[in-house]
Amino acid sequence: MSNRYKHIKYESPLAPFMERLVREKRANGYKYETPADVLKDLDCFLCGTNITSDALPKSLVDQWLSLKPHERPSTVQRRIILVRQLGRLMARLGHAAYIPPKGIGPRRSFAFSPRILTREEVKKLIQAIDGLPRSRKTPHRHLVLPEIFRLLYGCGFRLGEVLALKVRDVDLQQGVITVKQGKFGKDRLVPPAKEMVQRLRRYAEALDKLTLPKRTAESYFFPSASDSSWHSSGIYTIYRKALYQCDIPHRGRGKGPRVHDLRHTFAVHRLLQWYEDGADLNAKLPFLVAYLGHKDFTGTQKYLHLTAELFPHITARISHQCGGVIPKGR
Repeated sequence: MSNRYKHIKYESPLAPFMERLVREKRANGYKYETPADVLKDLDCFLCGTNITSDALPKSLVDQWLSLKPHERPSTVQRRIILVRQLGRLMARLGHAAYIPPKGIGPRRSFAFSPRILTREEVKKLIQAIDGLPRSRKTPHRHLVLPEIFRLLYGCGFRLGEVLALKVRDVDLQQGVITVKQGKFGKDRLVPPAKEMVQRLRRYAEALDKLTLPKRTAESYFFPSASDSSWHSSGIYTIYRKALYQCDIPHRGRGKGPRVHDLRHTFAVHRLLQWYEDGADLNAKLPFLVAYLGHKDFTGTQKYLHLTAELFPHITARISHQCGGVIPKGR
């Protein structure tokens, strides 16, 4: 198993199957980190049962799946998919295993409704982050946070991608950031705007003056107080406080504006800017696909729909230039 993944020790009688499932998934290019954690939850549950090492009975599967009745539909489906994968592996190896059929469990909602901030809201948000005071508990945050939020909005990074950056990943001479093992398991190169690169150079110089021992290529580019990576929950807390300070209403947990909505805002604002500049949107879309790290145009089409919904006056041009992606009547 690759050293870049944390190793989870499974202890139930089905531990060998669980370990094999994780190995196979990762050998096929999947990170399989969250599923591996959920698998550990199943492992702990099975340790308290009389299960043997050669079977996965339906009664125990049903019992485990019904343990948390108030879970979100997406979480329930994640657990169903996981136990289905484990059951299929065991059956393939000649063992009796219950495989949950498709269609069971609550339906997941795939509604795409991010909160797109206006340009003025983004400006106010960045100003609020820039105004963060120095903190004894997190002494570098007044340097770190402004650059993290600028990268989220200015380049459309996922939060996890920014927090995982090491010094070696940020080439301040060439002005290129390397995202290692992105969402689809691939590396990608992202060139920020020149102004952003200049800001990162000043940030790195300022941080180097305050950091002892000297940072290495393996140091986190945006270090926490313990020189490890920042935790996403800490970023979210600061984000919520900044929203409140800017009088930007928050609709509740999971409804936004979420930190991830800065990525969506980047994509919509970029399309809008291209429209205002008179650019050929069809020619520009491949750049957006590459910048966001999507596998193909499918993941980027949603931004065309969203941009058209927010700015109806550009619908005709998007439809004309992008092969009728926007349905008629919108």
